[in-house]
Amino acid sequence: MGYSPERKAAVLKRMLPPNTMAIRQLSQEEGISEATLHKWRAEARGKGQLLPDADAGPEGWSSRDKFAAVLETAALN
Repeated sequence: MGYSPERKAAVLKRMLPPNTMAIRQLSQEEGISEATLHKWRAEARGKGQLLPDADAGPEGWSSRDKFAAVLETAALN
């Protein structure tokens, strides 16, 4: 099944902080398989987007996710 880029972007947005939603819960609510959501997250991470795991707070983020967060917020006051 193909999903529109708009739908994919909307679902990925629900994985973003501060309201990071677990893939299992998002899968149930959106009716999209967990495998597809994991694939979308991996693709977005490959493009440099910050999409940490919902179950891991900042203490559990990978070094890559922490660095991406620093880069995204560096220009903010």
